[in-house]
Amino acid sequence: MGRFHRHDDGTVHTHEHGDHSSYETGPQRVDVLEGIFAENDIRANLNRAVFESHGIRALNLMSSPGSGKTTVLQATLDELAGEFAIGVIEGDIATDLDAAKLSGRGAQVSLLNTSNGFGGECHLDAPMVNRALPGLDLPSLDLVIIENVGNLVCPAEFDVGEHAKAMVYSITEGEDKPLKYPVMFRSVDVVLLNKIDLVPYLDADVGAYIAHVREVNAAATILPVSARTGAGMGAWFGWLRRFAAGPAD
Repeated sequence: MGRFHRHDDGTVHTHEHGDHSSYETGPQRVDVLEGIFAENDIRANLNRAVFESHGIRALNLMSSPGSGKTTVLQATLDELAGEFAIGVIEGDIATDLDAAKLSGRGAQVSLLNTSNGFGGECHLDAPMVNRALPGLDLPSLDLVIIENVGNLVCPAEFDVGEHAKAMVYSITEGEDKPLKYPVMFRSVDVVLLNKIDLVPYLDADVGAYIAHVREVNAAATILPVSARTGAGMGAWFGWLRRFAAGPAD
């Protein structure tokens, strides 16, 4: 069965696995998929209303597997948990490994596994995030960071009730990824180009990475960083401080 998605104009279609060509499905299937997205968007707006009723800013943090997203989040909590009351919704297909890495860093953590007996969902959607909210003491929080499942395709297509989207993109992933996965890169407000400490050891041109992001998203803030060494992370912390302190609109 093909993987479905929708474009910015609301068009819904599928891509057959192993085939890069797209085709329109029959009316019944398209109606079902449109219904799924519509229900998700309703629940996303409800999630956003809950956040805003408590004065919370919510960030959807996305990436591919292995980009260093959890390491970025560890450093973020170490830096900002003393300034802001932070909650984390930790999305993963299985295990509590990433949630354990974030524990003891001054934030509330609500684990959200997507395993369903058939392998698990490759993204978080708004109903899943809604189910994770009771794991946080919302009235006490200023900022909620939703760490999405590692995937460069599906997470970008689902509004989960966030006020902004960010992604972590590793220098080891190749400079072509913004062109190969434009939906993800087009959807975000900020891109952290991570693992720049490895540039001397790789055939990597940071300027080319940034240029390719700009081809699909001219407005995103792009921050070259190394979560491991701390290089450039001050700019990310500054962006997040401004975001967390801003109005929940």
